[in-house]
Amino acid sequence: MSIFEYAFMQRALFIGIIISIISSSMGLFLVLRRLSMVGDTLSHTALAGVAIGMITNIYPLYTAILTTLAASFVVEKLRKEYKEYAELSLAIVMAAGIGTASLLISIGKNKTMGIMNYMFGSISLVTEEDLKIVVFLGMIIIAIILLVFRALFYMTFDESDAKLRGIKVNRLNLLFAMLVAITITLSMRIVGILLVSSMMTVPVATSIQIAKSFKQAFILTNIFGICTVTTGLIASFYLDIAPGGSIVIISLLLLFIVIIIKNLYISLVKKTINTLDGDVYNE
Repeated sequence: MSIFEYAFMQRALFIGIIISIISSSMGLFLVLRRLSMVGDTLSHTALAGVAIGMITNIYPLYTAILTTLAASFVVEKLRKEYKEYAELSLAIVMAAGIGTASLLISIGKNKTMGIMNYMFGSISLVTEEDLKIVVFLGMIIIAIILLVFRALFYMTFDESDAKLRGIKVNRLNLLFAMLVAITITLSMRIVGILLVSSMMTVPVATSIQIAKSFKQAFILTNIFGICTVTTGLIASFYLDIAPGGSIVIISLLLLFIVIIIKNLYISLVKKTINTLDGDVYNE
């Protein structure tokens, strides 16, 4: 029986492709802005949101989105308070997220037993409700990224220059933080809360090894993201393992392969140049 004949796998693959696009795109901007740890910070906050949903009998994805959005506002506020130590804002919010989540999980007991599925991802539990939410919010995020792409580009490399160009940096930073928060929350259903950050950063690390420009890096990051997510989900189905782990391991293997091929190519080019220089010298 084909893998595509299973309704839950159809949903998982469709959701996976959308998530890979938005997470890879947002991840590129995060890495280039040296904010790659934002993923870890907001994902731990999302865990608290999931626990809240389970205890209150509200669909966990809704409460997780609200919690991460609130956390993104706090991160932006603290970043302004600690301008020279911006990473402190991430540490503070992460501590709050982990602390709150651990308390809620212990208080909820039986109600929070299913939280492991959110921590490491699960393809068998992806519902029609998940599909609707991911498609709706995913399309909005993609549309916004394309709409403010140039402004994000300027802000990523030089906020001062972006201000001179008339870009409202503070508003864009807040919008960007909100998009990251929603992206992380949507991604946790497939990849899991503990591995969301890896899915946002490893494809970026792979693309910048070989990309020659920002646009090329953007395209390659999305290609690598889609390939690793779809391959990871298929491997997860056949091997009966957590999808988050398989996706991250495959993305890491791809990174190492690209690094090895790149180094071999550079070594070959250097050897060829040295050989040509030696031939010229001998002549």
